[in-house]
Amino acid sequence: MNSQHPNLAIIHSFFQAYGKNDFEAIGNILSPDIEWHIPGHHPLSGTKKGVAEVLEYFSQLHHCNFQASPIVMGYNDEFLIDCHLNWSNREEGENMKRMSCLLWQFKNGKIISVYNFPEDQHIADAFFNNAYAGLKN
Repeated sequence: MNSQHPNLAIIHSFFQAYGKNDFEAIGNILSPDIEWHIPGHHPLSGTKKGVAEVLEYFSQLHHCNFQASPIVMGYNDEFLIDCHLNWSNREEGENMKRMSCLLWQFKNGKIISVYNFPEDQHIADAFFNNAYAGLKN
């Protein structure tokens, strides 16, 4: 019998879909009212509102072949926090390999809000400013 908490199951599904760049599957687990908060001062920072903006953000991350591997998670009935290793795999230019934590909020079995907390915001800003110099946020 599987006694996995529903929010944990949603996050595992998210990371599986993210690893496959399966935007349709990701879109299916996001609330239509999703808000994804990206801190910093770079072209990808800011709050992404709605499924289309969040999926566009993931599409932009794909430019640097970003990957994520969960390390530890804690959860309750409304929130989940995960710490994970994320890294880029660019063919040209510098890559980034850093820790990040995300605070996920759930409502009606969907992800409604996400806050990103990078290991070092200055390094993240420098990387994204370099890698995405042509984009405006």
